[in-house]
Amino acid sequence: MAKPESKKIFFENLSGAGKAIAVLTSGGDAQGMNAAVRAVVRMGLYVGAKVYFIHEGYQGMVDGGENIEEASWESVSSMLQVGGTVIGSARCKEFRSHEGRLKAALNLVQQGITNLCVIGGDGSLTGANLFREEWSGLLAELVEQGSIEADAVSKYSALHIVGMVGSIDNDFCGTDMTIGTDSALHRIIEVVDAIMTTAQSHQRTFVLEVMGRHCGYLALVSALACGADWVLIPEMPPEDGWEDKMCQKLSATRSRGTRLNIIIVAEGAIDRHGKPITSGIVKDNRAGMKRLNILIVAEGAIDRSNRPITTDYIKDLVVKCLGFDTRVTILGHVQRGGTPSAFDRILASRMGVEAVLALLETTANTPACVVSLCGNQSVRLPLMECVQMTQEVQRAMDGKRFEEAVKLRGRSFENNLKTYKLLAHRKPESELPTSNFNVAVLNVGAPAAGMNAAVRSAVRVGISEGHKMFAVSDGFEGFYKGQIREIKWADVGGWTGQGGSLLGTKRTLPAKHVDKIAEQMREHNINALLIVGGFEAFLSLLELLTARGKYDEFCVPMVMVPATVSNNVPGSDLSIGADTALNAITATCDRIKQSASGTKRRVFIIETMGGYCGYLASVGGLAAGADAAYIFEEPFDIKDLQANVEHLTEKMKTSIQRGLVLRNENCNENYTTDFIYQLYSEEGRGVFDSRKNVLGHMQQGGAPSPFDRNFGTKISAKAMQWVTKKLVETFRHDEGRVFANTEDSCCLLGMRRRALVFQPVVQLKGETDFVHRIPKEQWWLKLRPLMKILAKYKTSYDVSDSGQLEHVVRNRPKESDASVAM
Repeated sequence: MAKPESKKIFFENLSGAGKAIAVLTSGGDAQGMNAAVRAVVRMGLYVGAKVYFIHEGYQGMVDGGENIEEASWESVSSMLQVGGTVIGSARCKEFRSHEGRLKAALNLVQQGITNLCVIGGDGSLTGANLFREEWSGLLAELVEQGSIEADAVSKYSALHIVGMVGSIDNDFCGTDMTIGTDSALHRIIEVVDAIMTTAQSHQRTFVLEVMGRHCGYLALVSALACGADWVLIPEMPPEDGWEDKMCQKLSATRSRGTRLNIIIVAEGAIDRHGKPITSGIVKDNRAGMKRLNILIVAEGAIDRSNRPITTDYIKDLVVKCLGFDTRVTILGHVQRGGTPSAFDRILASRMGVEAVLALLETTANTPACVVSLCGNQSVRLPLMECVQMTQEVQRAMDGKRFEEAVKLRGRSFENNLKTYKLLAHRKPESELPTSNFNVAVLNVGAPAAGMNAAVRSAVRVGISEGHKMFAVSDGFEGFYKGQIREIKWADVGGWTGQGGSLLGTKRTLPAKHVDKIAEQMREHNINALLIVGGFEAFLSLLELLTARGKYDEFCVPMVMVPATVSNNVPGSDLSIGADTALNAITATCDRIKQSASGTKRRVFIIETMGGYCGYLASVGGLAAGADAAYIFEEPFDIKDLQANVEHLTEKMKTSIQRGLVLRNENCNENYTTDFIYQLYSEEGRGVFDSRKNVLGHMQQGGAPSPFDRNFGTKISAKAMQWVTKKLVETFRHDEGRVFANTEDSCCLLGMRRRALVFQPVVQLKGETDFVHRIPKEQWWLKLRPLMKILAKYKTSYDVSDSGQLEHVVRNRPKESDASVAM
């Protein structure tokens, strides 16, 4: 069947002429809102529309005057990296009244504005939809008052609304992530990582309260990201007697000699009887035990009777029951502050562009929609469907239907909760299944942040499933040398926040040592392999698959989890480690651009890693606001370089004084970083000067980002559950051994669009460019036009995935859904 041709919109056909679009931010601020505003303004101007800022949210719309200001291209420069919202946000009681909305309608009509892009939470978006529904009536009323002419009713007959959800709580149903959530997780994890160093020194327990009065997402995901011992969230209040269970868990952890425990509490946590749970409850004086306990409490945690659970209550409980020296830390508004993460900048930029496209395609009968994220795809959903489901969650919690509330939050939230329970609470030996299977875990290829979180997850899930887990040091080089040891539950404690590879990793492929590796497999009776690594890991699986013809030892289930900063593994849209590298690139670019503040006009040439894969350069360029990004996948010549120089020359004649150009390290063997630097220096002489910077291995270092910690944790847990399933399926009872020699017993687990999918590696060979070590098709190439549009280049934009209004999928509770669905 012929592949459908991508639907592309060209600059000449993207017409917003005669349209006026206004953008506002409302409710609480969130990091990334400025990136969304920037994208709306520039995309709107790009298609020929007039674009307006509405300062101070709905209050500015009601007050009018200088609060409604026409935007220019330059007015959104240098705001991508700024936290909060530069156009202001305010809660407006007046807009909730009919009279307030009448004033707002008059102010919009006076500017000819009939298209609104609202960035805020469910309350802000609900208000926008009500405004839209009342629009024609409001105009008729204004005509009666003589405030507007009668022909204005037909001229401005419909108000079009598109929403983007800006909320650090991630409490809006219909989207996997809201703008600001990832940045808030960065702030929380930065604090937790810092607290761990001091807590270990003093043998203390720490109770952390995070935001989330009605949604425990921040508490739950930060608990996953730092390996917290206990978490309390509003959606799932603890059962009666939870205090004793928690204290037993803390005491048991210390008794194993580990040095780290964490408790996280949501801001409004309550128990099942409605009693408050606060961060001030827990302590134990036993010497020689674990030296650090940290509890993270979500802002809105409750018990099963809807009583709030406070941090002070938890502190007092620990002190009273265990005698531990306990401290409470309430993070507060630090979670809202700081620069947005790379993820939030990219998410907000994509949503902003999609919002403008949605406004261009609306008709009088089109319902208000919200731009959402599903997997790595942007989708449009009916606004009120999302709002109604969000309200259903609260009704379920108020009615103490907590399991239903978790389901209604969506599959992502539910999976996070199930994965946390699986990894945080170790079952007694007597309750563990006895599988008698041995599973080996190893890292292959270059180190990537998040590898350790993946290994920890694999080990603990494997032990929970009854397997004996083995760790292989230094990849296949260590494998053939016999560097194999059993690894226990406690051995991987504290691994989630560690960068690099604690197991050790090498690029060595197994083919040259396949006989010795088979010998080690036989000696240790290894029944399955789980490999965490990059392109070398993919090649290794192909070699081991080939070796099955000669060695029965390799006729076992084998699975790979992609982990590489280059994000060049076929079969997966994302790899563990790539997000951390993007954040390193983005933060460095921010600093480099800031270094030119107040100086003469300057262009920076930045070289990124990635081999022949341009993911880091392209997506990093979008996150950092680059003017160009040179990559291998998109060939360029001297004419393209000259056009970029001329474009920057024109740009520097405005108020914009800094330019940023990213270059993938292997984009072209002749147009090197030095060549491009010298070309820009010469051709820009008299207009701007140039500087160059090679980022190098700093992109591989550092602590993993919250995204990489959680992605590594969840994808590895799913891989290990697949291993268990395959071991059961391929065990030959008559022979007393595992024998797996089919294609589907040697797989790569990767993210494809909206789902995690197991794919036989042999089937991925046809999708792979082995010479350049990249997939033949790469989804992120569709993001490159966004960077060009936002940098004011004329280009085409692929919208084959856009334009379809979908509906919210309800994740209803099931009686016997106990699996960790990813």
